[in-house]
Amino acid sequence: MSEPLLRVKDLVKNFSIRGGLLARELDVVHAVDGVSFEIGAGETLGLVGESGSGKSTTGRCILRLIEPTSGEVWFAGQNVTALGGEALRALCRDMQIIFQDPFASLNPRMTVGAIIGEALTIHGLAKGRKAYEERIVSLLETVGLQADHMRRYPHEFSGGQRQRIGIARALAVEPRLIVCDEPVSALDVSIQAQVINLLEDLQQEFGLTYLFIAHDLSVVEHISTRVAVMYLGRVVEIAPARDLYVSPLHPYTEALLSAVPVPDPAAKRQRIMLQGDIPSPIRPPTGCHFHTRCPIRQLPLCSQEVPRLKETTPGHYVACHLRS
Repeated sequence: MSEPLLRVKDLVKNFSIRGGLLARELDVVHAVDGVSFEIGAGETLGLVGESGSGKSTTGRCILRLIEPTSGEVWFAGQNVTALGGEALRALCRDMQIIFQDPFASLNPRMTVGAIIGEALTIHGLAKGRKAYEERIVSLLETVGLQADHMRRYPHEFSGGQRQRIGIARALAVEPRLIVCDEPVSALDVSIQAQVINLLEDLQQEFGLTYLFIAHDLSVVEHISTRVAVMYLGRVVEIAPARDLYVSPLHPYTEALLSAVPVPDPAAKRQRIMLQGDIPSPIRPPTGCHFHTRCPIRQLPLCSQEVPRLKETTPGHYVACHLRS
């Protein structure tokens, strides 16, 4: 196999909880706990899991928007976690992000043209005013907006249009990798499909690579080449999209898929109801993090030993003592 475009190895991110007069560390939130995966050029890896599983934190650590506690991130042969200054800024051109909230991520005091053009100015990609405006118009038209929209402000657009502006901003610097941080979760269902179709079209046109973060497996079903499932800071299963949806191995993945609505009213799917709530990342369970809610757990094995990702069939990895 060729070298992957992105390789994440043993990524860890802890957040300190401080308090008291001297702001001492009172506790630690284990947001990301040893995450590893690879993404090949031109493919889409869907990263799914419940809220609080560490998906968005993982994406932001990859881009160095948040500094990881430990671990390594390699992009196109470069160690992202070891870069700084101008080297990191140059690499940021190849790695962009589309944020979850299309309104909060756009500066309300800037016109759409200024928002998209800011990156062009920072990286010196447009020489002269004419080239600058032509590039902005081209980007707007690429995402399905009109040229005169560059003079307007974010509040004048719908949620779907604002997300298209965010996509145009990410495309401005001609990146190779885009982290899509739940880009459709704040949109209506009818608009979600339009945005996902747009992302697929752009991937084909520009040869983009996506890390597509979502909490709903049904959202990533068609856009993903492979899917990684996270639970409480750890990846519990990685598989080609079709394999994961047809034959999931991890009990947590099975539970997530059982909650996906079935379009055919005559079709029946047995719903798997997990007991209890997701544990706190401040004090995660020992051993397998999922053992407190797992319907097939075996004690003391599952509560004492941390399961490692093992390949069961080509490309299908699962972290489960009983399914590997």
